[in-house]
Amino acid sequence: MIALEVLPDPEALAQRAADWLLDAATARGGVFAVALAGGSTPRALYEKLAGPPYRDAFPWARTHFFWGDERFVPHDDSESNFRMAREALLSRVPIPAGNIHPVPTQGQSPEAAAAAYQRDLMAFHGAERLAPDRALFEVTLLGLGADGHTASLFPGSAVLAERNLWVAATTDPKGLARITLTFPAIESCAHVAFLVAGKEKSAIFARFRQGDRTLPAAHVHPVGDLWQFADAAAASSLPDDPKA
Repeated sequence: MIALEVLPDPEALAQRAADWLLDAATARGGVFAVALAGGSTPRALYEKLAGPPYRDAFPWARTHFFWGDERFVPHDDSESNFRMAREALLSRVPIPAGNIHPVPTQGQSPEAAAAAYQRDLMAFHGAERLAPDRALFEVTLLGLGADGHTASLFPGSAVLAERNLWVAATTDPKGLARITLTFPAIESCAHVAFLVAGKEKSAIFARFRQGDRTLPAAHVHPVGDLWQFADAAAASSLPDDPKA
């Protein structure tokens, strides 16, 4: 299933995404694993989850958080996706420390860090192979970059063709090191949700919706459902019929 929901503004988008994530968590029995995204739009969602009514209603004790990608910087760096999620959400809710699984970014090379994170994922999953009938994550949250990238899967990157590794070291267009989940790991989930906001994303979101294969984000095909939550500004270049 592919579902598009257009909300009036970023505030409404964050509210709807919080409601949706809470519904998914409460509907799921047992462990609930989420791969988090970086960026300002996901941050608004995380801040919602840290406040009422979500803080008291969310099943934190059985929720595990991972990261879809991370800049290769210390966890206290202003560019760290872990730091953003910690400040916006994780430090403000009663989640067990053992349920938080950041990407290791110090004391080793990016390649060694990627390998270490893959081992963490395999240990959590209890298997060294991904299978269509057993998802790695319940939810994978993704953003959409102005160049069509998602996670740290950038246009022209060799990592786009990776089908064996779950996690890989890569670089962004500025040459800065990053760690990213690969397509197989991103797609091993019950629900992928893209969060897209802002007029500056309208043209790329329209291309994404049209299935432009030059965009890495358009190659995400989860084993489960694909959700797209956008605000009206981001959706302003779509056809009048949002299903088109």
